[in-house]
Amino acid sequence: MSDLKLAYMSATEALRRYRDKSLSPVEATQAALARMDAIEPKINAFMTRDHETALGEANASEARWAKGEPIGPLDGVSVTIKDLIPMKDRPLRNGSATSSDALCEVDAPSVARLREAGCVFLGKTTSPEYGWKGITDGPLFGFTRNPWNLAHSPGGSSGGAAAALAAGIGHLALGNDGGGSVRIPGSYSGLYGLKPTFGRVPDHPREGIFCMTSTEGPMTRCVADAALMLNELARPDAQDWYALPQDDRDWRDSLEGGVAGLRIAYAPGLGGALVEPEVLELTDAAARTFANLGALVENPGPVFEPLEEAMTAHWLAGFAAILRSIPADKHDLLDPRFRAVAERGLGVTVAELQASIVHRDRLGTLMNQFHQDWDLLLTPTLPTPAPLVDTPYHSQGLHRWNHATPFTVPFNLTGQPGASIPCGVTSGGLPVGLQIVAAKYRDDLVLRASQAFEQTMQPVWPNELVETSLAEPVPTAADRYGEPVA
Repeated sequence: MSDLKLAYMSATEALRRYRDKSLSPVEATQAALARMDAIEPKINAFMTRDHETALGEANASEARWAKGEPIGPLDGVSVTIKDLIPMKDRPLRNGSATSSDALCEVDAPSVARLREAGCVFLGKTTSPEYGWKGITDGPLFGFTRNPWNLAHSPGGSSGGAAAALAAGIGHLALGNDGGGSVRIPGSYSGLYGLKPTFGRVPDHPREGIFCMTSTEGPMTRCVADAALMLNELARPDAQDWYALPQDDRDWRDSLEGGVAGLRIAYAPGLGGALVEPEVLELTDAAARTFANLGALVENPGPVFEPLEEAMTAHWLAGFAAILRSIPADKHDLLDPRFRAVAERGLGVTVAELQASIVHRDRLGTLMNQFHQDWDLLLTPTLPTPAPLVDTPYHSQGLHRWNHATPFTVPFNLTGQPGASIPCGVTSGGLPVGLQIVAAKYRDDLVLRASQAFEQTMQPVWPNELVETSLAEPVPTAADRYGEPVA
């Protein structure tokens, strides 16, 4: 078997081969670690790596499989964990030089479920400071780069997770999504990224304003792997009182059935968004595919008004709360753009924050009513392909509401499930994602539609891991922040 075929093997296929003993978890882990060693210097996707621990976990898994006694449904499957998610015996840096390198004493519920299922942990992946933006760079670690083209960003805030997975490092990746942070890098990096219904995946601790909009979710190279991963992530945990009731379903059962007869709204102008022509061409074609599969597909118009004016106070106040938690003598260590946004948030009034809460409530009611008429909503995941790696966030070229989150943020606010699935590649060789959204609690419908669409597409993986398309060198951390902070 070629190294590339092993690198891009799905978790589902790896488990089948573990069962028939044509592949061992040690072989798979060794291949993932070798690829990490070769590719990581180019993409800078990891905050921490631990080959020794990963190989120890793989050896233990191999011994269990040899006896026919796997510990759980993901025994021997390799996974990466986003830096923002607590993991026992690893530091929680939050992408920030203001944080401590002290080791966490406990796992987040999602990490605990993956550990119980038998996963092999390859390391923790990069995220911008406190997950504040849809690209991944920061003073602590520099720039994370997109394997499709090293001159471009893999997106964010789960950018390291996406870059590693797109480069063929590991079977699965765990990210979290508070404004698009699983779906954005999924789209920019050619992956499947699922944001489950809020509460589907138990979380702890839930802190700050963003705790009611963020959820952990699978990042995978195929839909079946996301369903397999969700089976474990959705298991109950008493620490999260927002968690949905456990229903013991196997999410893989949701994959069959197709989309024939479904009423599907395709809204490329959702909330007044403007989409680049080449992205629109690919998502238009994807919508036609759903029609060819037997769905009724129509354009419902913008559905709701632009959200920037109504919801900016929500985000600014959340960033300000983070800033208040950081000692003043460490503020100079922050990403200057994050600091500037957070300092703006210090001026948000109670009345402004309350107004954003009221608007969010109205948006949720509107979307509940919308799904009385429509089974699914399709949109581009993003208006553009991946930006250049050194594009300043909140700049004219990468404005949060216009370029990064117009299609993703609404469904964090409403708690609806949504996924980004690859729908093609631009003439410049960058992937584009289609977003599939369902009514709250209908994660099964998102998975079912995703599977139907995936079966019409030929998988494509990046072939540019060494060269970039630019004549100039790819920027380093020193170009913007000075040298990375240890």
